[in-house]
Amino acid sequence: MRGAAQRGSSLSFGEFGLKAVDCGKLSAQQIEAGRIAINRKIKRGGKMWIRIFPSKPITSKPAETRMGKGKGAPEGWVAIIKPGKILYELTGVDAELARKALALASSKFPFATKIIEKENTL
Repeated sequence: MRGAAQRGSSLSFGEFGLKAVDCGKLSAQQIEAGRIAINRKIKRGGKMWIRIFPSKPITSKPAETRMGKGKGAPEGWVAIIKPGKILYELTGVDAELARKALALASSKFPFATKIIEKENTL
């Protein structure tokens, strides 16, 4: 997985976001675990957007199976994440609570992330 994310690399909906620093794969279960962690922390106080979707199937063959006989059955779904991709966005909560919620969600992922904020241009 080479290169940085071209699309989905800037905040579009919310004021705070969780941005990937490294590349990797996120399973559907990891994405859901991050969503649950954020919702429990903000207590449904603001609005959250999930900017990623697990659209790539991961297959595996059963253990102790001989070679050949085709590809294994789909086991799960993953989202391919490149550096710079926005994973979650938040709005409607104060800055300290948003940082805590996004930090809690980032602990569920197998790669480094950073919390970003939208610059107010007045």
